[in-house]
Amino acid sequence: MTGFKSSIILAGSLGLLALGACNSGKQTTSTTNSPVASPNTATSPTTSKTTAASPSASSTEKGDHHQDGSIKGGQVIESGPYHLEFVLAKEGGTAHLNFYLLKGNDHQPVPNAKVVAAVHLPNGSQKSLEMKYDPGDQHYIAKLPGAPAGDYKIAILSTVDGQKVNARYSFKQ
Repeated sequence: MTGFKSSIILAGSLGLLALGACNSGKQTTSTTNSPVASPNTATSPTTSKTTAASPSASSTEKGDHHQDGSIKGGQVIESGPYHLEFVLAKEGGTAHLNFYLLKGNDHQPVPNAKVVAAVHLPNGSQKSLEMKYDPGDQHYIAKLPGAPAGDYKIAILSTVDGQKVNARYSFKQ
């Protein structure tokens, strides 16, 4: 009987290990009403799906999604009717901040928002960057020149027709 119990315990342990190995790093988080959220959650009281992908992933056609839910291969937050996606591109010592603000099931670009990136630098200081809309690529952009190596936290503060649509992300430079 002892051998049978050991076999069951071993099988259960292997099953748990297999489940852990299948975890692809995706997480679903529920945000709180607190103004300070974790780096990868939205600040609205809705349930947000947060995923991260390699910033070097190739873009897909409008409406297509990567397996992780992203459209452009970035970090994603779903907040109410909005799809918020942050993609970092590095060029030398400059970090290019790309923010896709899309609305609805068909992910229509929102070109008329006021968007500001509040960047928390590795040295503890903060920098505020106005993000400009690029009509050709249909997203908001800003450059962070002279970005030293380290961990960054970024809050992207958007106002769409008087409604605040905010998101928090993190990245390493």
